[in-house]
Amino acid sequence: MLKQRIITALLLLAVFLPALFHPDPLWIGIAGLLLVVAGAWEWGRLNDMSAKSALSMSALCLAACAVLWVVQTRALLPSAVWLFISIFWVALLLYFLKNGVDSWRLFPAIVRNLTGILALTMTWLALFQAKNAGTSLLTSVLLLVWVADIAAYFVGKQWGKHKLAPTISPGKSREGLVGGLLGVVLLSFTWLSLQTRFPAMGGSLFDRLYVHGSLSMLAGVLGLTLISAAGDLFESLLKRSAGVKDSSGLLPGHGGVLDRLDALLPTLPVAVLLALM
Repeated sequence: MLKQRIITALLLLAVFLPALFHPDPLWIGIAGLLLVVAGAWEWGRLNDMSAKSALSMSALCLAACAVLWVVQTRALLPSAVWLFISIFWVALLLYFLKNGVDSWRLFPAIVRNLTGILALTMTWLALFQAKNAGTSLLTSVLLLVWVADIAAYFVGKQWGKHKLAPTISPGKSREGLVGGLLGVVLLSFTWLSLQTRFPAMGGSLFDRLYVHGSLSMLAGVLGLTLISAAGDLFESLLKRSAGVKDSSGLLPGHGGVLDRLDALLPTLPVAVLLALM
């Protein structure tokens, strides 16, 4: 299992790191498109679709992203658009995490699947537009999510005693969440400190929030960390509703694509909103 995880991780890094740091956003757009199209197939599978019929989810997601690519990708969308998308995500997370696993199945499959198309498409657009705004911005958002997840895992494993959401994801703890929050705070101040020596790091999420003051930056990164954790829990809710452990086996040793994208789905659009404020 460990060998599989390492090989898969190295292959993903070999594809996505060059795309992330390439000056042309086209490449990260293509790389991200591969992920969300695969994620759309997994979403359909988690919501009552067969392996074959779930391909229609991938096709719809691909078509939606293609339309957005043609209509508006190079220029940043107005902040009002990102505000609407952010409100959509916050409302979605609050409702389902409050009402539990059974609440998801109360909605018709077509509504659940269209929600997935919207969520994945908007995440792809946020990825593309964050890259348009600067590699430093996109990199800092990705690091925020990864550091929060890693810190939460290790702190929770070492000191976790109080369950965060036992009916949704029994392995997550409140102590782990606090660890994730502290890890992101450390990341943000470390980034700003290094930025004075490496000007290329300017324009990050932390930099853009710090312009409004240190308290604004702290509020922003802590809020994004909570949204990241909620996105992780929401995907766990989808899997528990479907009665599966992983969203698929597309990534050997890692589960599925949604298992790797879960925290990014709501975080990227909200981060773009904050970066534009």
